Amino acid sequence: MIRTIFGVLFAVVYLIIGIPVLFIEWIIGKINKHAMDISSLRLVQWAFRVIAKICGIKLTVLGQENLPKDQPVLYIGNHRSYFDIILSYSLCPDLTGYIAKDTLEKVPLLNIWMKRLYCLFMNRDDMKQSLKTILKGAEYVKQGVSICIFPEGTRNKGKETELLPFKEGSFKIAEKTGCPVIPMAISNSAAVIADHPPKVTPCHIIIEYGQPIYPKELPKEERKKLGSITQQVIQEMLIKNETLI
Repeated sequence: MIRTIFGVLFAVVYLIIGIPVLFIEWIIGKINKHAMDISSLRLVQWAFRVIAKICGIKLTVLGQENLPKDQPVLYIGNHRSYFDIILSYSLCPDLTGYIAKDTLEKVPLLNIWMKRLYCLFMNRDDMKQSLKTILKGAEYVKQGVSICIFPEGTRNKGKETELLPFKEGSFKIAEKTGCPVIPMAISNSAAVIADHPPKVTPCHIIIEYGQPIYPKELPKEERKKLGSITQQVIQEMLIKNETLI
Protein backbone atom coordinates (compact mmCIF):
# COMPACT_ATOMS: atom_id res chain seq x y z
CA MET A 1 0.00 0.00 0.00
CA ILE A 2 2.99 2.33 0.47
CA ARG A 3 3.50 2.54 -3.28
CA THR A 4 -0.19 3.31 -3.75
CA ILE A 5 -0.09 6.13 -1.19
CA PHE A 6 3.08 7.68 -2.62
CA GLY A 7 1.79 7.39 -6.17
CA VAL A 8 -1.51 9.11 -5.32
CA LEU A 9 0.26 11.80 -3.26
CA PHE A 10 2.66 12.56 -6.11
CA ALA A 11 -0.21 12.84 -8.60
CA VAL A 12 -2.19 15.18 -6.33
CA VAL A 13 0.83 17.37 -5.53
CA TYR A 14 1.72 17.53 -9.23
CA LEU A 15 -1.79 18.70 -10.13
CA ILE A 16 -1.73 21.36 -7.40
CA ILE A 17 1.73 22.64 -8.31
CA GLY A 18 0.58 22.49 -11.91
CA ILE A 19 -1.84 25.40 -11.37
CA PRO A 20 0.86 28.11 -11.61
CA VAL A 21 2.66 26.00 -14.21
CA LEU A 22 -0.44 26.08 -16.40
CA PHE A 23 -0.45 29.87 -16.15
CA ILE A 24 3.22 30.04 -17.17
CA GLU A 25 2.50 27.67 -20.04
CA TRP A 26 -0.37 29.93 -21.12
CA ILE A 27 2.01 32.89 -21.27
CA ILE A 28 4.50 30.84 -23.31
CA GLY A 29 1.65 29.91 -25.65
CA LYS A 30 0.95 33.56 -26.37
CA ILE A 31 4.47 33.86 -27.74
CA ASN A 32 5.01 30.40 -29.25
CA LYS A 33 2.16 27.88 -29.19
CA HIS A 34 4.30 24.97 -30.39
CA ALA A 35 6.83 25.62 -27.61
CA MET A 36 3.96 25.54 -25.09
CA ASP A 37 2.66 22.27 -26.54
CA ILE A 38 6.05 20.56 -26.38
CA SER A 39 6.73 21.91 -22.89
CA SER A 40 3.39 20.57 -21.63
CA LEU A 41 4.05 17.21 -23.29
CA ARG A 42 7.48 16.80 -21.67
CA LEU A 43 6.26 17.91 -18.24
CA VAL A 44 3.47 15.33 -18.18
CA GLN A 45 5.75 12.63 -19.59
CA TRP A 46 8.20 13.32 -16.76
CA ALA A 47 5.40 13.04 -14.18
CA PHE A 48 4.20 9.75 -15.67
CA ARG A 49 7.74 8.33 -15.58
CA VAL A 50 8.01 9.27 -11.91
CA ILE A 51 4.69 7.53 -11.16
CA ALA A 52 5.91 4.43 -13.00
CA LYS A 53 9.11 4.45 -10.94
CA ILE A 54 7.20 4.88 -7.67
CA CYS A 55 5.05 1.89 -8.62
CA GLY A 56 8.13 -0.23 -9.32
CA ILE A 57 7.35 -0.84 -12.99
CA LYS A 58 10.01 -2.39 -15.18
CA LEU A 59 9.17 -1.35 -18.72
CA THR A 60 10.42 -3.08 -21.86
CA VAL A 61 9.76 -1.27 -25.14
CA LEU A 62 9.91 -3.08 -28.48
CA GLY A 63 9.49 -1.84 -32.03
CA GLN A 64 10.12 1.87 -31.49
CA GLU A 65 11.84 1.89 -34.87
CA ASN A 66 8.37 1.38 -36.37
CA LEU A 67 7.23 4.85 -35.32
CA PRO A 68 7.34 7.35 -38.21
CA LYS A 69 9.30 10.45 -37.22
CA ASP A 70 7.96 12.83 -39.83
CA GLN A 71 4.17 12.53 -39.55
CA PRO A 72 1.32 12.10 -37.06
CA VAL A 73 -0.10 8.62 -36.53
CA LEU A 74 -3.10 6.84 -35.07
CA TYR A 75 -1.98 4.66 -32.17
CA ILE A 76 -4.30 1.68 -31.61
CA GLY A 77 -3.83 -0.31 -28.41
CA ASN A 78 -5.38 -2.96 -26.23
CA HIS A 79 -6.70 -1.70 -22.90
CA ARG A 80 -6.55 -3.37 -19.49
CA SER A 81 -5.45 -0.63 -17.07
CA TYR A 82 -5.15 3.13 -16.57
CA PHE A 83 -1.41 2.46 -16.69
CA ASP A 84 -1.83 1.81 -20.41
CA ILE A 85 -2.19 5.58 -20.76
CA ILE A 86 0.51 6.50 -18.24
CA LEU A 87 3.14 4.28 -19.82
CA SER A 88 2.33 4.71 -23.50
CA TYR A 89 2.03 8.50 -23.19
CA SER A 90 5.45 8.72 -21.57
CA LEU A 91 6.87 7.18 -24.78
CA CYS A 92 5.20 9.44 -27.34
CA PRO A 93 7.92 11.12 -29.44
CA ASP A 94 5.71 14.09 -30.35
CA LEU A 95 2.36 15.72 -29.62
CA THR A 96 -0.31 13.09 -29.02
CA GLY A 97 -3.89 13.37 -27.85
CA TYR A 98 -5.78 10.48 -26.29
CA ILE A 99 -9.47 9.76 -26.74
CA ALA A 100 -10.82 9.13 -23.25
CA LYS A 101 -14.20 8.45 -21.69
CA ASP A 102 -16.20 11.61 -21.00
CA THR A 103 -16.28 11.10 -17.21
CA LEU A 104 -12.64 12.23 -17.05
CA GLU A 105 -13.68 15.62 -18.38
CA LYS A 106 -15.32 16.26 -15.01
CA VAL A 107 -12.12 15.76 -12.96
CA PRO A 108 -10.82 19.19 -11.84
CA LEU A 109 -7.29 20.18 -12.99
CA LEU A 110 -6.82 16.85 -14.75
CA ASN A 111 -9.33 17.94 -17.40
CA ILE A 112 -7.39 21.17 -18.00
CA TRP A 113 -4.14 19.27 -18.59
CA MET A 114 -5.88 16.77 -20.83
CA LYS A 115 -7.42 19.47 -23.01
CA ARG A 116 -4.08 21.27 -23.12
CA LEU A 117 -2.56 18.04 -24.46
CA TYR A 118 -5.15 17.61 -27.24
CA CYS A 119 -7.09 14.86 -25.46
CA LEU A 120 -10.70 14.36 -26.51
CA PHE A 121 -13.62 13.03 -24.50
CA MET A 122 -16.10 10.52 -25.86
CA ASN A 123 -19.50 9.34 -24.71
CA ARG A 124 -19.68 5.91 -26.34
CA ASP A 125 -23.43 5.71 -25.67
CA ASP A 126 -24.03 8.77 -27.85
CA MET A 127 -23.28 7.92 -31.48
CA LYS A 128 -23.62 11.52 -32.67
CA GLN A 129 -21.21 12.82 -30.04
CA SER A 130 -18.80 9.94 -30.68
CA LEU A 131 -18.69 10.81 -34.39
CA LYS A 132 -17.99 14.47 -33.59
CA THR A 133 -15.11 13.37 -31.37
CA ILE A 134 -13.65 11.16 -34.10
CA LEU A 135 -13.92 14.00 -36.64
CA LYS A 136 -12.19 16.36 -34.19
CA GLY A 137 -9.44 13.76 -33.83
CA ALA A 138 -9.05 13.76 -37.61
CA GLU A 139 -8.68 17.55 -37.52
CA TYR A 140 -5.90 17.23 -34.95
CA VAL A 141 -4.07 14.71 -37.13
CA LYS A 142 -4.25 17.13 -40.06
CA GLN A 143 -2.65 19.72 -37.75
CA GLY A 144 0.23 17.34 -36.98
CA VAL A 145 -1.00 15.87 -33.69
CA SER A 146 -1.06 12.08 -33.29
CA ILE A 147 -4.10 10.43 -31.71
CA CYS A 148 -4.27 7.35 -29.49
CA ILE A 149 -7.42 5.32 -28.99
CA PHE A 150 -8.28 2.00 -27.34
CA PRO A 151 -10.95 0.58 -29.69
CA GLU A 152 -12.13 -2.19 -27.37
CA GLY A 153 -14.25 0.60 -25.89
CA THR A 154 -13.59 -0.32 -22.27
CA ARG A 155 -10.97 -2.06 -20.16
CA ASN A 156 -10.77 -5.72 -21.02
CA LYS A 157 -10.98 -7.85 -17.86
CA GLY A 158 -10.73 -11.19 -19.62
CA LYS A 159 -7.70 -13.17 -20.72
CA GLU A 160 -4.99 -10.81 -21.93
CA THR A 161 -4.49 -12.44 -25.32
CA GLU A 162 -8.24 -12.52 -26.04
CA LEU A 163 -9.23 -9.02 -27.11
CA LEU A 164 -12.72 -7.56 -27.18
CA PRO A 165 -13.99 -6.73 -30.69
CA PHE A 166 -12.47 -3.51 -32.03
CA LYS A 167 -14.95 -0.77 -32.90
CA GLU A 168 -14.38 0.03 -36.58
CA GLY A 169 -15.46 3.66 -36.06
CA SER A 170 -12.22 4.24 -34.17
CA PHE A 171 -10.32 3.87 -37.45
CA LYS A 172 -12.13 6.64 -39.31
CA ILE A 173 -9.37 9.03 -38.21
CA ALA A 174 -6.87 7.08 -40.30
CA GLU A 175 -9.32 6.56 -43.15
CA LYS A 176 -10.09 10.28 -43.42
CA THR A 177 -6.52 11.53 -43.06
CA GLY A 178 -4.47 8.71 -44.57
CA CYS A 179 -2.21 8.67 -41.51
CA PRO A 180 -0.56 5.36 -40.60
CA VAL A 181 -2.09 3.11 -37.96
CA ILE A 182 0.41 1.96 -35.33
CA PRO A 183 -0.65 -1.29 -33.59
CA MET A 184 0.38 -1.09 -29.93
CA ALA A 185 0.41 -4.23 -27.76
CA ILE A 186 0.56 -3.62 -24.00
CA SER A 187 1.30 -6.73 -21.93
CA ASN A 188 0.74 -7.22 -18.20
CA SER A 189 -0.40 -3.67 -17.32
CA ALA A 190 -3.31 -5.01 -15.25
CA ALA A 191 -0.80 -6.54 -12.85
CA VAL A 192 0.10 -3.10 -11.46
CA ILE A 193 -3.22 -2.41 -9.76
CA ALA A 194 -6.25 -3.48 -11.83
CA ASP A 195 -5.95 -7.12 -10.72
CA HIS A 196 -5.90 -6.23 -7.01
CA PRO A 197 -7.06 -2.63 -6.31
CA PRO A 198 -6.02 -0.51 -4.52
CA LYS A 199 -2.70 -2.28 -3.92
CA VAL A 200 0.13 -1.41 -6.31
CA THR A 201 2.46 -4.29 -7.16
CA PRO A 202 5.83 -3.92 -8.93
CA CYS A 203 5.74 -5.77 -12.24
CA HIS A 204 7.22 -6.10 -15.71
CA ILE A 205 5.25 -4.51 -18.55
CA ILE A 206 5.99 -4.79 -22.26
CA ILE A 207 4.89 -2.30 -24.89
CA GLU A 208 5.47 -3.28 -28.50
CA TYR A 209 4.78 -1.16 -31.56
CA GLY A 210 3.95 -3.04 -34.74
CA GLN A 211 4.78 -1.95 -38.25
CA PRO A 212 2.68 0.95 -39.59
CA ILE A 213 -0.46 0.07 -41.50
CA TYR A 214 -1.26 2.58 -44.26
CA PRO A 215 -5.00 2.41 -45.04
CA LYS A 216 -4.62 3.81 -48.56
CA GLU A 217 -2.13 1.06 -49.43
CA LEU A 218 -4.58 -1.71 -48.50
CA PRO A 219 -6.85 -3.32 -51.10
CA LYS A 220 -10.33 -1.78 -51.05
CA GLU A 221 -11.93 -4.82 -49.37
CA GLU A 222 -9.29 -4.90 -46.62
CA ARG A 223 -9.82 -1.22 -45.79
CA LYS A 224 -13.27 -2.16 -44.55
CA LYS A 225 -11.63 -4.62 -42.15
CA LEU A 226 -8.93 -2.27 -40.83
CA GLY A 227 -10.10 -2.86 -37.26
CA SER A 228 -9.92 -6.64 -37.42
CA ILE A 229 -6.58 -6.52 -39.28
CA THR A 230 -5.07 -4.29 -36.59
CA GLN A 231 -6.60 -6.41 -33.84
CA GLN A 232 -4.97 -9.53 -35.25
CA VAL A 233 -1.55 -7.84 -35.34
CA ILE A 234 -1.91 -6.75 -31.70
CA GLN A 235 -3.13 -10.17 -30.62
CA GLU A 236 -0.14 -11.86 -32.26
CA MET A 237 2.25 -9.52 -30.43
CA LEU A 238 0.51 -10.16 -27.11
CA ILE A 239 0.79 -13.93 -27.58
CA LYS A 240 4.46 -13.62 -28.55
CA ASN A 241 5.32 -11.40 -25.57
CA GLU A 242 3.40 -13.49 -23.04
CA THR A 243 6.49 -15.66 -22.57
CA LEU A 244 8.67 -12.60 -21.83
CA ILE A 245 6.77 -11.43 -18.75
